[in-house]
Amino acid sequence: MSDTSSARRPRSLGITFGVLPVGEKNTITDVPGVLVGQTTLHDDALGMHTGVTAILPHGGNVFQDKVPAGIFLGNGFGKMAGYPQVKELGNLETPIALTNTLSVGPAIEALVDWTLSRPGNESVKSVNALVGETNDGKVNDIRARFIRPEHVLEALEKADDGPVEEGCVGAGSGTVAFGFKAGIGTASRVLPKTLGGWRVGALVQANFGGLLTVKGVEVGVRLGGWPCQKEMEACESADGSIMMIIATDAPLDARNLERLAKRAFMGMTKTGGVASNGSGDFALAFSTNPAVRVKHALPAQTLEGAPTVRNDDMTGLFMAAIESTEEAIINALFAAHDVADKEGRIVRALPVDDVLAMLDRAGVRRA
Repeated sequence: MSDTSSARRPRSLGITFGVLPVGEKNTITDVPGVLVGQTTLHDDALGMHTGVTAILPHGGNVFQDKVPAGIFLGNGFGKMAGYPQVKELGNLETPIALTNTLSVGPAIEALVDWTLSRPGNESVKSVNALVGETNDGKVNDIRARFIRPEHVLEALEKADDGPVEEGCVGAGSGTVAFGFKAGIGTASRVLPKTLGGWRVGALVQANFGGLLTVKGVEVGVRLGGWPCQKEMEACESADGSIMMIIATDAPLDARNLERLAKRAFMGMTKTGGVASNGSGDFALAFSTNPAVRVKHALPAQTLEGAPTVRNDDMTGLFMAAIESTEEAIINALFAAHDVADKEGRIVRALPVDDVLAMLDRAGVRRA
């Protein structure tokens, strides 16, 4: 996996979010155990701008060593495969695959193949594949359905715990946010020891709309686009979607992971997202902590349970999820570049220098 470029990451340009310390890489892979792999497909002649981003909660057999998870659905105009079982049982038994709307099927097929092929799964007859999507059809020729199971398997095989490439890569290759080319973004936080010392990371597939806001500055207005501004054809609709994946090493049960997932939406709204009618807005949170994993094969009547973080101690984790999600979304916008659709129309990236000038005038950027 390519290194995350820090050259144009907001933090390297004096733009910070929140008050908590960031992880070493400032990516979701700062959470111990988490692996990320991406397959990117770009071909201007074919109108192909799409891909796959795979998130593994740990490097072992996820089916046999399931992780607790919670999902919060902010607006349901989306196609998250595997949602009902996670909601019912509170655990995740496959990696998470993110892709485009019409490629959920191949992603399910690949996750099933991947799971059945793992040593120890020879007798498995049911797999709950978890696939999230956003519609990249504004840039990608989505009806061509370029994604095949082998592209998903490639992303899974490439997954590692190194820096995560952002912008027009993986499942973010063709996505658009706030009328600008966006993509994959990620960030992390580390709680101080007094708050548990836990790590929280976010990864987003940003493809949504609203009034872009950076550090409280409504840059979307000044750049000329916001929902219902009819004279701006490219920005007249806020429809789109976002997938927000939150990982932590804090020992949480499914109930508190769902509460953690809810806070990702607070990070989204800080960037100006409005969860519009046509937007599929999902957040999934999982814990990598070995103590709270669920073993698939245990003797009958075996009791489960391990010490977990108390409700009263969740606030620091909530803050970390909010800050990580907000920064991940802005990172996705800063990392993206102009992309042409198959008709040759250019979807422009965020004019970063203009945004920096606005933040300087507002006095919210560090020198």
